[in-house]
Amino acid sequence: MVAGILAILLGWLGVHKFYLGYQKEGIIMLVIGVVGFFLCGIPTSIVSIIGIVEDIMYLTKPDEEFVKTYITGRKTWF
Repeated sequence: MVAGILAILLGWLGVHKFYLGYQKEGIIMLVIGVVGFFLCGIPTSIVSIIGIVEDIMYLTKPDEEFVKTYITGRKTWF
């Protein structure tokens, strides 16, 4: 639940990735989000859409499946 809310609010900064323990992916989203903010916002928009998609995926999965996929299985993207 927390990862989904973070993906909605701060998905363009990759905060939900850091929360789940995916440091490398979080840094990628953070850099693209911040740099993209200064480049007409297009890269930031793309990262925001990724955050929204991941939010939907996080919040629609049952708790057991979420843990199996993202905590135990360490699936980093989508």
